[in-house]
Amino acid sequence: MSDNLLLLVDGSSYLYRAFHALPDLRGPGGVPTGAIHGMIGMLRKLREQFPAHRAACVFDAKGDTFRNEWYADYKAHRPPMPEALAAQIEPIHEVVRLLGWPILEVPGIEADDVIGTLCRAGREAGYKVVVSTGDKDLAQLVNDDVTLVNTMSNETLDAAGVLAKFGVPPERIVDYLTLVGDAVDNIPGVDKVGPKTAAKWIQEHGSLDGVIAAAERIKGVAGENLRRALDWLPLGRRLVTVVTDCDLSGHVPGWPGLDGLQLQDVDAHGLLDFYTRYGFRTWKRELEQSLGVSAAPAPAAPAGQTGDLFGGEPAAAQPLGELRYETVLSFEALDAWIERLEQAPLVALDTETDSLDGMRAQLVGISFAVRPGEAAYVPLRHSYADAPAQLPLQEVLARLKPWLEDASRPKVGQHVKYDMHVFANHGITVRGYVHDTMLESYVLEAHRPHSLESLADRHLNRRGLSYEDLCGKGANQIPFAQVDVARASRYSCEDSEMCLHVHQALWPRIEADPGLRRVYEEIEIPVSAVLQRIERNGVLIDAALLARQSHELAQRILALEAQAHELAGQPFNLGSPKQIGEILFGKLQLPVVKKTASGAPSTDEEVLEKLAQDYPLPAKILEHRGLSKLKSTYTDKLPQMINPATGRVHTNYAQAVAVTGRLASNDPNLQNIPIRTAEGRRIREAFIAPPGHVIVSADYSQIELRIMAHISGDANLMRAFQEGMDVHRATAAEIFGIAPEQVTSEQRRYAKVINFGLIYGMSAFGLASNLGIEQKAARDYIDRYFQRYPDVKRYMDETRALAKDKGYVQTVFGRRLWLPEINSPNGPRRGAAERAAINAPMQGTAADLIKLSMIAVQRALDAAGKRSLMIMQVHDELVFEVPEDELEWVRSEVPRIMAGVAELKVPLVAEVGAGPNWEQAH
Repeated sequence: MSDNLLLLVDGSSYLYRAFHALPDLRGPGGVPTGAIHGMIGMLRKLREQFPAHRAACVFDAKGDTFRNEWYADYKAHRPPMPEALAAQIEPIHEVVRLLGWPILEVPGIEADDVIGTLCRAGREAGYKVVVSTGDKDLAQLVNDDVTLVNTMSNETLDAAGVLAKFGVPPERIVDYLTLVGDAVDNIPGVDKVGPKTAAKWIQEHGSLDGVIAAAERIKGVAGENLRRALDWLPLGRRLVTVVTDCDLSGHVPGWPGLDGLQLQDVDAHGLLDFYTRYGFRTWKRELEQSLGVSAAPAPAAPAGQTGDLFGGEPAAAQPLGELRYETVLSFEALDAWIERLEQAPLVALDTETDSLDGMRAQLVGISFAVRPGEAAYVPLRHSYADAPAQLPLQEVLARLKPWLEDASRPKVGQHVKYDMHVFANHGITVRGYVHDTMLESYVLEAHRPHSLESLADRHLNRRGLSYEDLCGKGANQIPFAQVDVARASRYSCEDSEMCLHVHQALWPRIEADPGLRRVYEEIEIPVSAVLQRIERNGVLIDAALLARQSHELAQRILALEAQAHELAGQPFNLGSPKQIGEILFGKLQLPVVKKTASGAPSTDEEVLEKLAQDYPLPAKILEHRGLSKLKSTYTDKLPQMINPATGRVHTNYAQAVAVTGRLASNDPNLQNIPIRTAEGRRIREAFIAPPGHVIVSADYSQIELRIMAHISGDANLMRAFQEGMDVHRATAAEIFGIAPEQVTSEQRRYAKVINFGLIYGMSAFGLASNLGIEQKAARDYIDRYFQRYPDVKRYMDETRALAKDKGYVQTVFGRRLWLPEINSPNGPRRGAAERAAINAPMQGTAADLIKLSMIAVQRALDAAGKRSLMIMQVHDELVFEVPEDELEWVRSEVPRIMAGVAELKVPLVAEVGAGPNWEQAH
């Protein structure tokens, strides 16, 4: 620790900043904990960074201060503290003391002035002072001995930092603040004078007094406003000046000395109780480990409440007794376990492999569990020196195969689709998977992590060996086959029996809710098996065509680069945002649209698109970016991803990623191939059918608008679909008050943007930007839309209110779409959650419908004995590889099946196209 360091925390500043910066975190029983979390994190970080003997955390006391006597309207317009923050004040004070910090709260004196006084006292006593704050007002205290730090932005301000940030040195911050004013504290500055003008004036005239003296010579509206404010400025300066000579007697022991501000040791046991009460499980676990105490179950939430709804934790399961794990190294032991598997009501199954790629992974070992705490591991291919003799792989699989392929033997796994691939690689089709803990978690709380490690921690308060514990990290990581069999056995047995244990915690919660049970049993579990088949089917790629496209793209990219260099007047790296910024905003002086977090002009796609409307170089850069991405992501990469064993590309469909229920495609991502450009569509030409086959594409027509009509029940919108009208033309007719046949193509385009925009929560500003019209006109269009479709407006209002009350919205089928930020104190985050609340039921219902279609179509193909293969799912589209003699069946049956998977208030319509490749099938 440093004997001459005084560490001061502006607690009141951090209270508000943490509250507004962090999500609406909740602990057991729904207690708000966001600000508490932020304060704990900040205080822990400060103690690590600045080991000091003396410190204080300073808060504003209730009631007026001397500034209210100087100026009656001081802070008059400040809104009352939000209830969710007020509820955290007392526990924040409690935990600050438990963390060892002295607290100062001086009636009649603001926290800033207490800090200013302590800074001065510290300097006079020979201390270096560090003030942790996010308040710009305290920049006036900075000098050779006083530094400001902001742990939220990792910003440190010494004298040079203040000058760089504000444009004036610390000794001129008071002058700067006087001119700018402070809206939060209701201190008027000079009207229309912002930070840049204030800094410029002070730089030109030396000080506020210099600015006042030059007031008559300062031109323009700003000069007029300055002259009108001259009588106010002396009081303004007094209000923004931090007082540094307050009497802190009775509040700082031994004042004016600082010996009473001793930073104390952490009250570990008190802190452990605090972390338990407020649900801070990670910090609690750290503390338990340091104290050498065993983890205790977390308290359950009060009746009628679940920790999930509030972002806290559900009650933890009771700890297990003695673990009974067995390593199977003999056929006698294997046969005994097979007998137990056949008798068990449910068995957890897990594989250990040599690859994360399910299509290529080979078994290294298998584990299974018949009850929590009781499991066995069968090592098969551990190959390190002195590894024990292991049972032969093929013989083990031959003995297990009858049980594995018996659909009447119920099985559970974690991420079952992967394990099905692994067994399929060895010629085994596993049947009887009735549960998947990853999908149970996804259905219950899609917004949370779904790894077995996180599920065991969250629901059981259990932690086992990690993969890194066994295999190491990075370049030093070893293959699983080289892991010691005893440790591998412990790890794999944990995986299977913890999977069973997690299932016992999650399944009753799904079983108790009819909507969640339907989504789990009728959608997620069956579609997982369909996805595994789609992934194994793969898609045929024309590598030669892609090579030609790659060559053509390379030529165009080079040409664009040359054109961009000519427009810039010099060569530069079109892949470097820094160099692009220097050219666009430095050399060419193009207008800055927005800035990055670091303050540099942004060159992101949105900025370039805006600039491209008026300037040629940004347009060339955008085109170069688009073609470069196509080349690197698809035309170059897809041929490299062809599986040599099958000659096809096999994507992976991630089922438990998007909170809306939509699937995510990766390695390669087949859902992001751009279709709005000719080059993007050409890539789809490389997805081909083998000889004697065609590619068939079937997709839902205007599915989300149809779902909006169903959910809202709006009579006008439903009528448009029920009568088979062009819904965009119908909407245009409603908005513009004309007959449908009178609607122009431009009016239809406007209506289409409005139809889809409102589904995604588009504001008048967004609509105006999209259509290139005035914001007032956009607002008029939206108002007219809601007048003609009043139940759409009612749906949106009711859905927002429902989301705020429950913390989630639902699809037509009962899927819960969680919105953790819906009650966030942070305005932009809350607004985004409100927009998501409107759109999520439509996106989620569309996701449910396409999954139901996949299940129904695959069942129909199997029942009819067809050879047609489902090879891709992209958004609202299913793609098939169809023998020519089955084309007519697929053309007639697939759209009929897709339209019939659910009965909505408006008809579902699926459209079908066929061709030799994916692009021509559209």
